[in-house]
Amino acid sequence: MTPAINQLKKLKITFSLHEYKHDPHCSNFGEEAAQKLNIEPACVFKTLLVTDDKNTFVAIVPVTGSLNLKRAASALGVKKLHMADVKDAERLTGYLVGGISPIGQKKSLVTCIDQSAQAFDKIYVSGGQRGLDIGLSANDLSRACRNASFATIADTK
Repeated sequence: MTPAINQLKKLKITFSLHEYKHDPHCSNFGEEAAQKLNIEPACVFKTLLVTDDKNTFVAIVPVTGSLNLKRAASALGVKKLHMADVKDAERLTGYLVGGISPIGQKKSLVTCIDQSAQAFDKIYVSGGQRGLDIGLSANDLSRACRNASFATIADTK
């Protein structure tokens, strides 16, 4: 059990677990999950940590796109953002990169979920370890993340 699974159970949120064998040579974790789980890539979301050097935030975007830092900064009410350092991301969340779940993080961070998530009945996010995804509704993800909002923060490919 990961902290993400424990938190979803505690909140009584309906979710599904999806395991796959992670390839240790693969560094594109979200696309790997979509391919190995045979899921539409647009409904698989990656968890990114960004910072304005004072505060760290969580940005959740589809694996088919990339985070637009200007839009994310605007949505989060800060002037400018950049990607958080890997070590900081792991320390703040309690998860390893490639398995960072937006749910059950060590520190509750303000979270912004790309608006596109609401177009799907179910989206998939990391379950807290490489090779494990959680399927749930975007609104349930928002509820599980606390301090979460929706905004258009991704650039799609």
